[in-house]
Amino acid sequence: MNKTWLVLPLFLLLIASCKKESFNTSPNARLYTSSDTLHFDTVFTSTGSTTHFFRIYNDNDQKLKLSRIKLAGGTASYFKMNVDGIAGTEMTDLELEANDSLYVFVTVKINPTTANLPYVIQDSIQINYNGTDKWVQLEAWGQNARFFRSRLIDANETWDNQKPYVILGGLLIDENVTLTIQKGTKVYLHADAPFIVDGTLVITGEKYDSTRVRFQGDRLDDPYRDYPAGWPGIYFRETSKDNQLTYAIIKNAYQGIVSDRPSVNANPKVYLQQCVIDNCYDAGLFGLRTSIKAENCLISNCGKNIVLAYGGNYDFNHCTSAAYSNSFLLHKEPALLLTDYVKQDNSILTAPLSASFRNCIFWGDNGTADDEVVSSKLGNGTYAANFQNCLWKVKNNPANITSSNIIANQDPLFDSVNNSRRIYNFRLKDESPAKNKGIGSGLSIDLDGNPRAVGLPDIGCFEKQ
Repeated sequence: MNKTWLVLPLFLLLIASCKKESFNTSPNARLYTSSDTLHFDTVFTSTGSTTHFFRIYNDNDQKLKLSRIKLAGGTASYFKMNVDGIAGTEMTDLELEANDSLYVFVTVKINPTTANLPYVIQDSIQINYNGTDKWVQLEAWGQNARFFRSRLIDANETWDNQKPYVILGGLLIDENVTLTIQKGTKVYLHADAPFIVDGTLVITGEKYDSTRVRFQGDRLDDPYRDYPAGWPGIYFRETSKDNQLTYAIIKNAYQGIVSDRPSVNANPKVYLQQCVIDNCYDAGLFGLRTSIKAENCLISNCGKNIVLAYGGNYDFNHCTSAAYSNSFLLHKEPALLLTDYVKQDNSILTAPLSASFRNCIFWGDNGTADDEVVSSKLGNGTYAANFQNCLWKVKNNPANITSSNIIANQDPLFDSVNNSRRIYNFRLKDESPAKNKGIGSGLSIDLDGNPRAVGLPDIGCFEKQ
């Protein structure tokens, strides 16, 4: 017998064996995970832990070497990781057989009584192989609340103050649907969560701190709790109508309130009473060819406090718009910008404008803005902008307006302003030039819910008591 035929099968078997033992080192090697994100959707009502898992698949006919599986937050993370029975924050040089998989178990342990936790806690796991990174996101609820993800409200609904509301992925109030939010309710929104109103939003807050309705980002841990642009903002779109916000606080958004398009009836599209809009990265209050009525409102320290563009109908009474440069935002835009136009691509669109401002303060400091009130007209239609008994800071008087009883370039003497410590109390000192310089306008209270003077009221959102 020819012994060569005996050696050949053994040689081929040896080649096949070596091939199986070799590693796929290509950066294009296929590696899959059973999940891109682990959602720990449990509402934590007591101290405890919850475990989820995902699998890592090697979909190749050769072994893969996983250089690293790492919990990004390390030992400080609220999450804990276990890879095929081995616990730790980082595992290295793991071998994954061809067409095989391994399990990664993730546990989160949270004490929901820790009030400064974010409402949404996040981390990630990095999987590195052949110079390529793959990530699995981790997301858990940090406090006891009502959690909504990409929520559509398609029937009338009322929110109470029994638990906070946390919105992820956004919320939409459908056309011809009303959401009513009762006093003392807190709404926390994730960075990806706009609050969109195609129907009607009614907020029924009251004057005490505990009974005002609050909108802010869901990061409550330092330093994120004070960052602007923590969530997108509240958007009233074309079909929205009869919105009324009373004693609402909107803070730390990208844009606080945006109202787009005219009202569909004789009522203001957005009616703001005793509201605060603060620390928004872009515009605090942005009206675009719309209808807004605002009474006793404070808009403060936003990238652009108030922008009313492309015409519209506006009525502001006893409002304060004040902006100071601080560690978060440079004050470089006017406290009020009023125009009858908008630029769209290479075109300029115009619309009629009617605006009334009574008993209002427009002030800024510690920045680069020369004029805190800027009015600009490009259209041929109606442009009726009237300012009455207001205090403003300007280097150049605003154009295309009428005005009476204006206090120009006199410091309103707010109670306390400390930019380095970000302390802002926009109530008036006793010696403020805005005291008793307003005109009677039918408002009997101020932003604090305190009574206005029977005679001449103070200018601005606060009445000196």
